[in-house]
Amino acid sequence: MIGSSPASAELLIRITEGADSAIPVAVVPFSEVGVLPAGDKISRIVQDDLSMTGEFRPLPAEKMLSLPSKGEDVYFRDWRLLGQRYVLVGQLTRKGDKVEARYELFDVNREERIMGATASSSVNSTRSLAHHISDRVYEAITGVPGAFSTKLAYVTLQRSGGDALYRLQVSDVDGKRARVRLESDEPILSPAWSPDGEKLAYVSFETGKPAIYIHELSSGNRTRIADFPGLNSAPAFSPDGRSLLLTLSKDGNAEIYKMDIQSRSLKRLTDHWSIDTEPTWDHTGEGFFFTSDRSGGPQIYHKSGEQAAPRRITFGSRYNARPRADNDGKYIYYVHQRDSSFHIARTDLRTEEETILTRTGSDESPSISPNGRMLIYATKQGGNSVLTVIAADGGAAYSLPASEGDVRDPAWSPIVR
Repeated sequence: MIGSSPASAELLIRITEGADSAIPVAVVPFSEVGVLPAGDKISRIVQDDLSMTGEFRPLPAEKMLSLPSKGEDVYFRDWRLLGQRYVLVGQLTRKGDKVEARYELFDVNREERIMGATASSSVNSTRSLAHHISDRVYEAITGVPGAFSTKLAYVTLQRSGGDALYRLQVSDVDGKRARVRLESDEPILSPAWSPDGEKLAYVSFETGKPAIYIHELSSGNRTRIADFPGLNSAPAFSPDGRSLLLTLSKDGNAEIYKMDIQSRSLKRLTDHWSIDTEPTWDHTGEGFFFTSDRSGGPQIYHKSGEQAAPRRITFGSRYNARPRADNDGKYIYYVHQRDSSFHIARTDLRTEEETILTRTGSDESPSISPNGRMLIYATKQGGNSVLTVIAADGGAAYSLPASEGDVRDPAWSPIVR
């Protein structure tokens, strides 16, 4: 069976650990003019977005001394008394089939307005409006673009008796508004986003063997782009979206290839008796990281260009695999074995210092947020596979378990302006 369906059960968000250094921020419930949709409250979503990063500690509304909706009603003395660094206030107005939000962010200590804007959305897209506001607030405070309007792709697995059902899904970063993009009784693996956020590449076994597909999310059109004899795996879009890195064993050994998507022409980038796999582009778009066992066990290597010699990056254990680079060229993230446990670790590419980021013991498939501040990975929790998001330095965490079955292979979308 192969197909798709418009919607599925959402992931559940469960914050498991906060950060001691989190910044106190008050997201005051927005005032409302006109009839607005019941359920999702924009200010509550903004509060939850900021909280999930671990960088902020929102003040519960019941502890607020007042509920201002515009700047002239903000009394800084009250917010200092409550220990707040920032205050966000706003108004929501229904205008036909649109909702308009006017919002302002204040620095309590300096007693000044640091950001104010107006944004709108359709009545049915208030979650998108809330995530947009969260992005603006996050950037105003940290100087780093927010990633709340981005998406997560992941694979869920449900078992019933001896049958398995795999679903490729896309959701908001908080697990809400999940949609099934592909459904199959054969495995789906390794989703990867195009740089414009409009397509996914992935591996599907729907024909009984692994093949790589490119899936246009708006139309649902799918193209089988690699179906060579043997292994077809681990696709990764280039930063310009014109080519893919992938692993093929069509010539007898697993090697890294580059495919021009339009012409389907191939260029072999590694040539070694070992297994070379799991490629990912570096921040320059010229070089790439990959996993190879050429040193006797899986380790991370880097090639700075197509003709460059591979350079070994990891040395801290006998097993390091599934590399994922950040967008700034500072760090490489990967799965790291320590004794009998598998963690997510990162190496500073300037100092070569290695840091183990997770304390769970069956971690896999790391994916870094496009702003470099959060990391999502799959792990085990209570016998089930769940997704966990942590600060990129290993701080605060929240988990996204599926309401049914297991969830795995997360991929964080790019920021699309």
